[in-house]
Amino acid sequence: MSVNKLMLKGTLLLASGLFLTNCSTNKYAATDKVYKKMAKDFSKTIKATPPQGQTIDSLNNEQYFVGTVNMGIRKPNYVIIHHTAQESTEQTLKTFTLTRTAVSAHYVVGRDGKVFQMVNDYLRAQHAGAGKWGSVTDMNSCSIGIEMDNNGTTDVWTDAQINSLCSLLATLKKKYGIPTANFIGHADFAPSRKPDPNNFPWKTLAKKGFGLWYDDVLEMPPAEFDTTLALRIIGYDIKNLGSAITAFKRHFVGTDLSPKLTDSDKLILFNLYKKYM
Repeated sequence: MSVNKLMLKGTLLLASGLFLTNCSTNKYAATDKVYKKMAKDFSKTIKATPPQGQTIDSLNNEQYFVGTVNMGIRKPNYVIIHHTAQESTEQTLKTFTLTRTAVSAHYVVGRDGKVFQMVNDYLRAQHAGAGKWGSVTDMNSCSIGIEMDNNGTTDVWTDAQINSLCSLLATLKKKYGIPTANFIGHADFAPSRKPDPNNFPWKTLAKKGFGLWYDDVLEMPPAEFDTTLALRIIGYDIKNLGSAITAFKRHFVGTDLSPKLTDSDKLILFNLYKKYM
């Protein structure tokens, strides 16, 4: 065998070995395969013309289909930020790849700043659950869920993590035209159930255009200022008013999470109320 053939054979063996090594080190190869199969099945549903199993008129006639040329893919209009309440990125990735947990997110941002995408932006992740923000009750269908690796109690938010999050948010905002006010926390959407993200630097995000914030100089609200109405205008579900107040204070005040508005809280609320109107 010539020297050139030996070199070529060696290169092919090396490449084959590297390929096998890379495959063997992917702990999520099995779930990646399931994801691809599910996405393929979704595409079959979308391509069905007409959709199977539907009767579309009162005479039970054969279905008629005329394809329009005016359509597009649904796109997200909200971003919901969570904390994982777990001890590591690895633990969260495992949780989101177990069928029995029935939970997921589009992105997971590690404490070291590494970003993992787990669901295509156009698909529906299972991250928000039951809740309400404004008139939206099915947030999973219109949002992107981002899980921040943080246990929610003792962990601090790292610069690397927040910097990566802001870069990701900038990309999503530009790509989908997500309104500034539509970057919210899980607790904002589900105040009676969830406290996340806890102790979160919302002001830092707001300065970069991700979520609204109140002004440095605050105006006294009028005597007739309706705080409950203001919370509802901002988006909070006021069915459980105490939970809505706590969620508001968790996001915009950060201290004293009691379900009662202080005078200083009312100054902040009035300022934000005018921004959301």
